[in-house]
Amino acid sequence: MSVSTLTILAVAAAAVIFGFNIWLLRRGILKEKYAVLWLFVSLVAIVLALFPGIVRWFSNLVGIEVPSNLLFFVTLLLLVLVGIQLSYELSRHEAKIRRLAEESALLSARITELEERLGESEK
Repeated sequence: MSVSTLTILAVAAAAVIFGFNIWLLRRGILKEKYAVLWLFVSLVAIVLALFPGIVRWFSNLVGIEVPSNLLFFVTLLLLVLVGIQLSYELSRHEAKIRRLAEESALLSARITELEERLGESEK
């Protein structure tokens, strides 16, 4: 059984992505909750690159004639889900930032008011 250049390239690319995720995680650049997804995806990519029969078997099982179409569909689905999850996180953070800005403005106004009262009482 000969190993094709495409298989070597696919395994190498997935391994580089896996290693890069580990590096980002160790440096604290990427949070654990995001790293887990990408580590899982890269491990699945390594397995599928090493055993392409799995993709053929699964595409036959679900009735997709061309196995690469299944990979494209799954990849597109994964990217859409990641986009939705990131939009959710962004919305959550925007709400927190807005709340913190409002609290900061209220505290600033209160400090200004207290400083004015203190200034008036000293006169």
